Amino acid sequence: MSESETTQQKRSAPNPSAVKTGSPLSDSRAFSGFSSKDIAKAKAFYAQTLGLAVSEANGLLTLHLAGGGRVIIYPKENHEPATFTVLNFPVENIEQVVDRLATAGIQFERYPGLTQDERGITRGGGPQIAWFKDPAGNILSVLQQ
Repeated sequence: MSESETTQQKRSAPNPSAVKTGSPLSDSRAFSGFSSKDIAKAKAFYAQTLGLAVSEANGLLTLHLAGGGRVIIYPKENHEPATFTVLNFPVENIEQVVDRLATAGIQFERYPGLTQDERGITRGGGPQIAWFKDPAGNILSVLQQ
């Protein structure tokens, strides 16, 4: 390996001690985002069905989460739903939350190979969790704290 290749490899290798308090990102208020084909439907679902605080500006939907977190939902004409969970909601009592969401019209997902009860809650091998989808088909979950 040449000296320049060795130098380049050292520059790109992760250094766990390099990111410390005071680094350029340590104080950043990071947020996540995902897409939806229809922002109006997403807004109605997140605000009315799930009861979250939402705002809309410049064509983007912002979910304002407990604790100050936020998620951006952006429009994407050729949106394809995520095949993984994009947003998790920790809850104190999963049975009560699942029942309330079901009453609001939420249908819970069933996954082969998982042991899920009649509500769709999986119990075993980790936290109690139930998955559902938003209008764009993105996967969300509620999980017992």
